[in-house]
Amino acid sequence: MYSSFPFQRSLATHPDFALLTMKATVIATFFGVFLTCTYTAKEATKKTKKAKLYVPQIDCDVKAGKIINPEFIAKCPPGCQDVKYRVYGTDIYASFSSVCNAAIHSGIIDNTGGKILVQKVAGHSGYRGSFSNGVRSLSLPRWRESFLVSEGKPRKGVTYPSTLEYSSSKTTAVKSEPKKTEEDLKGMKIADTANTSGKASDQGDIVHKEYQTTPVPTPATQMATTTPTLTTTMTDPSTTVPQLTTTPAAARTTAAPAKTRPGLHRVRDMGSSSVHPAYASVVAAAARQVQAAQGRGQNTAFRGTSTFASIRNILQHNAGAQRQEPFATFQRAASSPVHLAMEIDSWKPGLSLFDTGFSSKEELNPKPLESISQGNQNCKVDLSFLMDGSWSIGKRRFQLQKRFLGNVAQALGIGSAGPLMGIVQYGDDPSTEFNLKTYANSKDLRNAIEKIQQKGGLSNVGKALSFVNKNFFLDANGNRGGAPNVVVVIVDGWPTDRVEEASRLARESGINIFFVTVEGAAQSEKQNVIEPDFVDKAVCRTSGFYSINVPSWFSLHKVVQPLVKRVCDIDRLACSKTCLNAADIGFVIDGSSSVGTGNFRTVLQFVANISKEFEISDTDTRIGAVQYTYEQRLEFSFDKYSTKQDVLNAIKRISYWSGGTSTGAAISYASEQLFSKSKPNKRKIMILITDGRSYDDVSLPAMAAHQNGVIAYSIGVAWAAPDELEAIASDPAKEHSFFVDEFDNLYRYVNQLIQNICTEFNSQPRN
Repeated sequence: MYSSFPFQRSLATHPDFALLTMKATVIATFFGVFLTCTYTAKEATKKTKKAKLYVPQIDCDVKAGKIINPEFIAKCPPGCQDVKYRVYGTDIYASFSSVCNAAIHSGIIDNTGGKILVQKVAGHSGYRGSFSNGVRSLSLPRWRESFLVSEGKPRKGVTYPSTLEYSSSKTTAVKSEPKKTEEDLKGMKIADTANTSGKASDQGDIVHKEYQTTPVPTPATQMATTTPTLTTTMTDPSTTVPQLTTTPAAARTTAAPAKTRPGLHRVRDMGSSSVHPAYASVVAAAARQVQAAQGRGQNTAFRGTSTFASIRNILQHNAGAQRQEPFATFQRAASSPVHLAMEIDSWKPGLSLFDTGFSSKEELNPKPLESISQGNQNCKVDLSFLMDGSWSIGKRRFQLQKRFLGNVAQALGIGSAGPLMGIVQYGDDPSTEFNLKTYANSKDLRNAIEKIQQKGGLSNVGKALSFVNKNFFLDANGNRGGAPNVVVVIVDGWPTDRVEEASRLARESGINIFFVTVEGAAQSEKQNVIEPDFVDKAVCRTSGFYSINVPSWFSLHKVVQPLVKRVCDIDRLACSKTCLNAADIGFVIDGSSSVGTGNFRTVLQFVANISKEFEISDTDTRIGAVQYTYEQRLEFSFDKYSTKQDVLNAIKRISYWSGGTSTGAAISYASEQLFSKSKPNKRKIMILITDGRSYDDVSLPAMAAHQNGVIAYSIGVAWAAPDELEAIASDPAKEHSFFVDEFDNLYRYVNQLIQNICTEFNSQPRN
């Protein structure tokens, strides 16, 4: 027990004892500090991770255009799958679409809701409607802003807001942030107006454009421009960049397994033939390729015929490089916004996209035309014939079909100032025989038709219509823009696929669809028809004008003149018209003393913002304006200005009048001075803006205007009377009347007004 004392005393008296004690103290202190820092870091990390969990929730009716943030993650509530939450587009959506219902349409979430990632991208020249995941989206010719929807996972390097900023000063209460003042909102509106006004005047000169993702404050959003090339085998198209693979022609031809003909598809006699039709078509295509090359004096390599039957070339806007992508096998995942943002929309006619022709035809390198005809100038249409190349037609009837097309070409009077004609042959898959710019006179066109070889296969008309809609009527293929687009489908019996959806999309793109059905299904065969009444579901209108039924191929020649007369009747080609190019729009503007000079200029800006969204010319949408007080003044009529810039300049020059408010008399005046001179094929639309109750009755003049076919929209400001706004508006009043509390908020209804005009146009009956 006492033996340890001498050792302790000796340790205490050791000369290094103080030094050892100090070192031990330092080590203990350092270790304590280390533990404290580690604990603090862990707590901070927990807080940081916890902060990422704050995701703002949005309502089902929230539209992307109302949210200022260029990129954000949000949570959608259950129950957003409803027709009242409208969606415009497919994969790429117009900014006045419901964000949550668009996410359901794209398959990112279902009706139970969930988190989504939204990225704003540039405006688009066309939005294609479709039915997907229980949601029907609508088509729209163009809009100034778009958005993409993907899975609600944050991208690396991007900081997402926990509170969303709304253009209407609405915020989600997750974290408190300073709200924007009314002056900030006005500044934003003015900046937006300045940006879009310049774009609108140049819209006609824009050939195509890439989607540009709206910048966010991080380098991670910058996308490198790449030029993917073609491959025929891909394992993961959403992540793999395709590379070019060279395959011998024989290997490409036999790569796809042969399809068997189902029993329900009608098969006629093939005629005398000692060579297998499939082999004969390959040999004939190769022979034409060699002849074309020799005729041009070139040493041309063979191009694939069947493997490249689903390839389209897209011209990049910025890089100037050509990009290729398989159309049927290379489908981008809906959850890949980067790919979608780089992709150029190809469904809308008018974009400068190259068409490969989908075969080794001469249109890829058209020979110089020896003679160019002006053609029949009373029939300026861009015409595509879909000829039936299926096995059911047989060789003999295929020759009759070619003779019919040659006679049509002769009767049309093909020429650069008249009709232009191209041909697409369809079977299992469609292929372009030649496009609109390949031949510019009837003689050369007839000779080319005689050389067409039958491709065989089924009668997939729906697939052919989809192909024409996306690939045929392009600037690169000779589409002239000012000429109506017409498709004439020749079908033996009935199609072997469905045509309704492909036809609807084509009609909404402005394509007039005619059907020539030959030897329709007999009573005993109707059970084999996949889609009953397929003609009425496909044609532009169901009045009978767009369909011709021929009892026999041997009497097909009898309908040459009736068909030519119909396709050349341009005034009756109703499907060339869209909601943006088929109206006479008359603005009726309140110039009373209560408005004031400053607010009157705001009203004129509102009128200009609406007008610039339409395609304005003497044959498209026309604009007129009336200003009223106690009296009325015609500012300019429908036929006064025929360009968008002239109309915008005229609106800017309108001077404020000042006086009383006689709205009823103004409606009667507009009916007499504007809409009585409207063209018969135009939709008559009146947009009336007022800030107070009228001194006279508005119901009787409005009723008379409605009975004369005028579609009336009323916009009330401040002291406008709701009962008068409803009386002025067409039925249903809730979709044709709007109210704002002050003039500076008028701009909020530009999108809604145009959306309603287009929705109403697209819902017209087709009879």
